[in-house]
Amino acid sequence: MSHSSDQAGPGGVERFETRLVRFEACPGDPHRATATPIYQTATFEQESALEFGEYDYTRSGNPTRAVLERQLAALDGGGRALAFASGLAALTAATRLLEPGDELVAGDDLYGGAYRLFARVASERGVRVRYADLADPEAAERAIGPRTRLVHVESPTNPLLRIVDLRRLASVCRRQGARLLVDSTAMSPYLQRPLELGADIVLHSATKLLNGHGDVTAGALVVRDGELGERLAWTQNAEGAGLAPLESFLLLRGLKTLAVRVDRQQRTALEVARFLEGHPLVGQVRFPGLAGHTGRAVHERQASGPGVVLSFQTGDVPTSARLVEGLRRFSIAVSFGSVQSTASLPCRMSHASIPSEVRAARRLPEDLVRLSIGLEAAEDLIADLERAIGEAAAGRRPEPAAAEASGAAF
Repeated sequence: MSHSSDQAGPGGVERFETRLVRFEACPGDPHRATATPIYQTATFEQESALEFGEYDYTRSGNPTRAVLERQLAALDGGGRALAFASGLAALTAATRLLEPGDELVAGDDLYGGAYRLFARVASERGVRVRYADLADPEAAERAIGPRTRLVHVESPTNPLLRIVDLRRLASVCRRQGARLLVDSTAMSPYLQRPLELGADIVLHSATKLLNGHGDVTAGALVVRDGELGERLAWTQNAEGAGLAPLESFLLLRGLKTLAVRVDRQQRTALEVARFLEGHPLVGQVRFPGLAGHTGRAVHERQASGPGVVLSFQTGDVPTSARLVEGLRRFSIAVSFGSVQSTASLPCRMSHASIPSEVRAARRLPEDLVRLSIGLEAAEDLIADLERAIGEAAAGRRPEPAAAEASGAAF
């Protein structure tokens, strides 16, 4: 897999996969540890009573987090990265760039927590929030105007997996004097780097693909502009939202296997999507890797893989609920991107904070099932889905298998 930001090193071009594991793990450490130490401390002793050293208080900076932030910036092709306690903490910091009266334009298919933040917190600060289908170039042109200061978009979107032409959208934003913030959580910098496409800020819920093991909650912002990075760093410190040392260490560890995890998960996701697409009891399947996916050509111009998330419909909510509850090799859980496969009904979980009338207006199907594909064998996941779909269509809620009843399901 080739990546446009592969860098030249002493031995020639250094591939992305190499940079995931070969970086300065502990700058200045005389012991030269090959894994970044966990600086689990609240404060750092100072040499002088008159001035601070490089670190003074972990909220303001910590060596473990500093290594992580340098690595995140390098992987996304940025000049500065900030690691936060969650993806929403990172997004909140980005909205602090807006003043009362400024306009925020957001894509109309977005994570429910982002909608809640915009609809309540940002709006109550006097920020004007509007929504548009930014996957439609003409709608994007109409929505972004001279009063717009920030545009927030996901691509692929969550959970409908629409594709936004990021390069074209960045051009519209520049013309109107707005910053473009791209939530690239579903792709990670391994598959898509929006800064190279013209975005100003990249957002990651690092809880998902970047960490990949379902045991860390974290977020990140990555920028190229030094002044913008300083503003965001000031907010990170002022609001106390920086990522803690232990979580920074765990995220660094998870990052090292990003490429091998995503390569395997994508291959399985495509097999699962093709199975579902050919199943007579399954409705529309949404996955950027399928030949008939709307926006696939755009996606392939700006990303190097389809990702690990797919969604589909069954025709009604009870069938979808029975299907999800009948799965034995998928956990019913929010979030995605972990080594363990998960299944959910977005309208009842990750997007439940969006009012039902708003979901209806945005054509978000209540029966939509979202799958995140992990590292289980493709054959096992497909067999599990085939059985659960048949039982759900027959109106049955299956009894747990003996192994599951004894707690040995996963």
